[in-house]
Amino acid sequence: MAQGKSPGSVSNSAKRRMVAWGGVVVAMIAVAVAVVWFHDRANSGVESRQKSGPGGTTAKYIGSDACLSCHTVEATEWRQSQHHAAMAEASEQTVLGNFNDAKFTYAGITSKFFKRDGKFYARTDGPDGKLADYQIKYTYGVYPLQQYLVEFPDGRLQPLSIAWDARARKDRGQRWFHLYPKERITHDDELHWTRAAQNWNFTCADCHSTELRKNYDPAANRFQTHWSEINVGCEACHGPGSRHLAWAEAKKAGKSAAADDTMGLSARLDERRDVTWALNTATGNPARSRPRAAEREIEVCAQCHSRRSQIADGYEAGKPFLDYYRPALLTSPLYHVDGQQRDEVYNWGSFLQSKMFASGVTCSDCHNPHSGKLRAEGSAICASCHLPVKYDTAQHHHHKPGSAGAACTACHMPTTTYMVVDPRHDHSMRVPRLDLSVKLGAPNACNGCHANRDARWAATQVNTWYGHDPQGYQRFASAFAAANADAPGAQAQLRAIAGDSTQPPIVRATAFAEINAPTSRTAIEALAQGLHDSNALVRLGALQSLANAPLDARASLAVPLLSDPVRAVRIEVASVLAAVPATQLSADARAAFDHAAGEYIESQRYNADRAEARVNLGTFYANRGDAAKAEAEIKAAIGLEPLYIPAYVNLADVYRASGRDADGERILREGLKVAPKSAILHYALGLALVRMKHTDAALGEFERATMLEPGNARLAYIYAVALHSTGKPDTAIAKLEKVLVAHPYDRNILEALLSFHAERGERAAAQKYAVRLQALSDRDN
Repeated sequence: MAQGKSPGSVSNSAKRRMVAWGGVVVAMIAVAVAVVWFHDRANSGVESRQKSGPGGTTAKYIGSDACLSCHTVEATEWRQSQHHAAMAEASEQTVLGNFNDAKFTYAGITSKFFKRDGKFYARTDGPDGKLADYQIKYTYGVYPLQQYLVEFPDGRLQPLSIAWDARARKDRGQRWFHLYPKERITHDDELHWTRAAQNWNFTCADCHSTELRKNYDPAANRFQTHWSEINVGCEACHGPGSRHLAWAEAKKAGKSAAADDTMGLSARLDERRDVTWALNTATGNPARSRPRAAEREIEVCAQCHSRRSQIADGYEAGKPFLDYYRPALLTSPLYHVDGQQRDEVYNWGSFLQSKMFASGVTCSDCHNPHSGKLRAEGSAICASCHLPVKYDTAQHHHHKPGSAGAACTACHMPTTTYMVVDPRHDHSMRVPRLDLSVKLGAPNACNGCHANRDARWAATQVNTWYGHDPQGYQRFASAFAAANADAPGAQAQLRAIAGDSTQPPIVRATAFAEINAPTSRTAIEALAQGLHDSNALVRLGALQSLANAPLDARASLAVPLLSDPVRAVRIEVASVLAAVPATQLSADARAAFDHAAGEYIESQRYNADRAEARVNLGTFYANRGDAAKAEAEIKAAIGLEPLYIPAYVNLADVYRASGRDADGERILREGLKVAPKSAILHYALGLALVRMKHTDAALGEFERATMLEPGNARLAYIYAVALHSTGKPDTAIAKLEKVLVAHPYDRNILEALLSFHAERGERAAAQKYAVRLQALSDRDN
C-alpha cells in the first residue's frame, strides 16, 4: 500500500480525541484535524473539468491515456507503481485478499469473506453491531496491505478495518488481520470501520484518486464525490493536461505555441533540470551546482506525503501548498522531541527538518517519481552522492560490511511500523543521537536493532568509536523536551530556536507555536518577529501561539496578516481575531477581516462532514457574539458524531456565556450518557454546577474527573481549589503536593500551594513555593 491516510495508522497513545484546556472556565476550541486518514468516494470514468491555467487560460483534466503515446517509458514505469494501484474497482484482477469463504475473528465477531454472483462481499458487524453482508466496491492500496471499501447509500465509502496482508507467506503475509490488534474496537467505538473517523471521503480520497472533489451536502448529509481518474494518474502530479497536449500537437505541427516556456503545464517540475552534484573528496559529501530556487516538486509530493488537513478544494500542481492544506508541525505526539517520526506523518515534515532538504535535495533525487522506486537499491542510492570509500566502511559504520547494520538507512533512516505490517523510513535522515536517548528518552537506531541493550550501552559504544557524542544537524530536542515538561527556561529556549535563522523553517515554526504567549512581554515581542518572517510556515506557527495572547496583542500584531498572500495564514488570522471586538479595528482592518473570515467559514464549510469542523465554526460564531449560530453548528456536530466529546463541552460553554447553565448541565449529562468515562465532561459539568451553586455535586464531578485521569495536572488543580473553597485545605494541599511530584513546574499548582500555605500562616512553606515560582519566571525572561 502506498503511503496514504488510513485510520489504522493512528497510534494507541494518540488515537482518542484529545482536548485542549482553557482557563478555569472551559472555553473549548476543537482544532481541525491535521490528519487525513481516509479517502473520498468518486465516480469512475474520466470527467473533463475546467481549471485556471497560466496566463488566465483554462486547462482540463484529460486522463492519463492521453499522455501514453509520447511518454512511453514513464507510462510503463507508472503502470507498475503503487500510485497506479492506489485505488481500483474490485475485480478478480485487483482484489488480492482471500474471498473463498475465509473467516476472521476479532472482538468476539467472526467475519466472513466470500464471493457471490461474481462480486466480493464481507459479512461483518455493521453500525448497529449486527452481522450483515457488505459488497466490496473498491480496493484501496496494494502493498504491503490492501484494504477494501464499502459504499453506503449516503455516498460514504468506509474501509473495513480487517485488511489483507499482501506480503509473501514466508514473510508472515497472505492473511487477514485487524488494524487494531491490541484493542477491542466494536460498533460503539469511534474507531469502528463504519464511523466518521474511518470515512474515506474525508480522509483518503484526495490522495488516492486524481482531481478529487468531495462534494459533501450538509443539508442532505450525503456525498457525491467525484474524480477524473480512480487512481493517482499523471495529472495528479503534473496538473490538468489539456494545454500541454495542445502544446505538444502545436510543436508537432511546427506552430508558434511550441515556444511556450511552460509547455502548457500548470507547473514544470524542473528543479533538477541541468543540476549537477559536485563531490568534495575531502569531506565525502556533494554540493549542488546551484541552490534549489523552488519547492514545486516537494509541494506536489506534500499533497499526499504530509500530515495535514485540507482547507479547500481544487489543489493542482503549481498552486501553493498552503492555499489548500494546513500542515502539522513537529509537535507531540506526532513526533518525538528530537523530530523523529512517532505517529504516522508521511515524510514531508521529517524531510523538511533534514540537512538534505537544506542542501537542496528534492524527492526525485532519490525516488523515481513514475515507478515510485528508489533510483538505486540499498546503500547504493546514498553512494550516488556520498563517497563510499569514506562512508561504506567499517571505520564509519562499525558493522560487518554487507550486513543489515552496515546499511546507511539502518542508522540514518530507521523505520517505524504503521498499520501493523508497514515499516516506513524516517526521512529526517539524521545522525543517531544516543546522548539524547539517555537524557530525553528519544528513540535511536542502535537500540532499534540491539533491543536487549539499553541506551547507555549504545551511547558508550558510539562515544568509544568516535571519541565524542555525535551532534548531527537537528539541534532542537532539548528545547522541545523542556517545553513538553514546562521546565524552567523552556520558553527562553523556544525563543532562541524560533529566532535562529539557521534552523529549518518547520523547526522554527514549531518553536513559535509552542511559545506560551501570555507569559511575558518578551514572548509577545518574539512572536512579532515570527509574524513578519518571510516563510509562511513560520508565520503560521507564530499565529498558533498568538491565539492564546491577550486580545489587544492579537489585534496589534495579527491585523497586517489579514492580507497575507497565503490562505492558510489568512484563515488562521481570522480565527485568532474572532474574539477581538470590531471597535478595536480600523475600517480597512474590518474589511480585511470580513474577507478572511469568509475564507475561514468557507474552509470549515468544506469540511462540514466532520464534527470538529462544525465545532470550529460554532466556536468562531461564539467568539463573534452570535450565540444562535454557534449553538446550531455545535448541535450539528453532535448529530454527526455523538462520540465527539469537545462538542458537548463547547456547547455548554456557549450556554454559559448566554447565562443558560441549566442547558449546559443538560447537554453535558447527555454527553456522559455516551461517554461516561470522559474526564473532561465530568470536569466541565463540575464547573457548571459550581456556577449553579450546587457545590457538593460539583465536588463529586471534580473528584470523578481526577479519578479518570489521575495524571492530569489541570484536573488536580481545579479539584484542589474546590476542596479548599469547601473547607478542606489539608486534603487540597495533600493532593496538590502529590501531583506536583509528576508536574514539578506547573505554575497553577505552585501558585495554589503558595496561596494555601500563606492563608494558613505557614510562611516557610509559602516561601518555598514563592522561590520556585520566581526561579521559573527568571529563567523564562
